[in-house]
Amino acid sequence: MRILHLSDTHLDRSGGPDADGADGTAALCRLLGELGHLGDLDAVVVTGDVADDGSYEAYTRARELLSSYAGRRGANVFYATGNHDDRTAFAEVLGSGHAQPDAVYEGAVGERAGATTIDGWRLVTLDTLVPGKGYGRLDGDQLDWLSELLATPAARGTVLAFHHPPVALDVDVQQALGLRNSAELAETIRGTDVQLILCGHFHLQILAHLEQATVWVTPGVISRIDLTARPGTERAVHGPSASLIHLGPPHGPLIHTLHAQDPRMGETVYEADEMEMREVIERLGPSPAGPD
Repeated sequence: MRILHLSDTHLDRSGGPDADGADGTAALCRLLGELGHLGDLDAVVVTGDVADDGSYEAYTRARELLSSYAGRRGANVFYATGNHDDRTAFAEVLGSGHAQPDAVYEGAVGERAGATTIDGWRLVTLDTLVPGKGYGRLDGDQLDWLSELLATPAARGTVLAFHHPPVALDVDVQQALGLRNSAELAETIRGTDVQLILCGHFHLQILAHLEQATVWVTPGVISRIDLTARPGTERAVHGPSASLIHLGPPHGPLIHTLHAQDPRMGETVYEADEMEMREVIERLGPSPAGPD
């Protein structure tokens, strides 16, 4: 099974550059244009922040661009929600994130998860969105649904795809704004057929493990985070990126990062100092007095 893994497209209503000069639509078009040689794909998976502003127009444009690209290759597109997404608009345009799901979860506050089987592999998207916040969480009912789903193994194995990584580097903003209940997810997947977990959100690549599963965090389409910046600060740079994943080989999963050429490759999109990053964590992170 071959998956093109995208994340953090950050499309918006206007379809043009934002105040920092980053342009999600242009970045996605450039990336897909340069990946025209990829002809053998089973799935295109987008792990959240499909839209930057949660607009219907952004989701419609994402669907048009990605369905056209995937359709020419006989592949389906799968979407998960990120912290910039709006559940109502997402569902209106993209439904559960699956074109023809085998199973769908709908939560009390609009969470949507889905599962589809592709050539014996089960692909499950989960909803980690916490409205108004930057961190993610999987509620108990969604984890119960996942546990029940995993009780029956798939023919070849299961892939989970969601936005907020259950792992983080030793970076304050990642530690604060990742998946807050990764231990509960670990307990849910322990001993199951989950082999791979695909995430985004951090705009850079990370390889790790959660229980028996390989965790892969793909860099962003709209921008990449440059960790050569001074600790406590954050610098985003231009350069649309994605990942190609091959499941099934003896030494798999095989994962390759793809970087589209961009005239501004490596140029700064924005740079936030330590004070700005502390404010981001305080505003978008969990409340010290509240539950994680």
